[in-house]
Amino acid sequence: MTIENLLENNKAWAAKQLSQDPNFFSRLEHLHNPKYLWIGCSDSRVPANQITGLAPGEIFVHRNIANLVHHTDFNCLSVLQFALQVLKVEHVIVCGHYGCSGIRAAMGSESQGFVDNWLRHVKDVQMIHRRAIDSLDESLRYSSLTEWNVIHQVLHVAESSFVSQAWKIEQPVTIHGWVYSLADGLIRDMNVSIKNPSDVEMLRKKIVAGQFCEQGQRCCTV
Repeated sequence: MTIENLLENNKAWAAKQLSQDPNFFSRLEHLHNPKYLWIGCSDSRVPANQITGLAPGEIFVHRNIANLVHHTDFNCLSVLQFALQVLKVEHVIVCGHYGCSGIRAAMGSESQGFVDNWLRHVKDVQMIHRRAIDSLDESLRYSSLTEWNVIHQVLHVAESSFVSQAWKIEQPVTIHGWVYSLADGLIRDMNVSIKNPSDVEMLRKKIVAGQFCEQGQRCCTV
């Protein structure tokens, strides 16, 4: 498929939208009041709007390789600040996905070049939980690291100054950790949602203990 094909596809798509709803674009032009910020992987197989059933304008999206939230990533932090302080989103969703190429690359021993510096953060998560991950069958290790990575990124969002400021002024913000399955199209909730500073401390303790649920057992479904 060529670039010209993409432009033709765009024309066909726009015409289809207008045929179904003549006011689609005029309404969309003035609609940008999302309640959700999605921090997901750049993988094109995980489109935030489609898999959550939301229309354009209903979800604010930031994507990068392996859905990471670095404390020094000005791009991600700018999106987070804008979402919280300007758009006033109420939910921040960190969503990874099983079969993530970034996770797989981070677990491998072969250098991928410059991106190794980015994926170093995933390797750090792997090192922290190496015992738990290595105890699993080899076929489950990638999925396990995907889940652990999401949970750590939820904590990173919660530790950001912008979330702290929002909570300080009692702005309602809840952070969620999800993992999407390419195999069946379903989202798994990691059960690590946090909405206040005390939840952050509880999540830290669970990470150290290797626990996700109140019952002290892993909630994630691999």
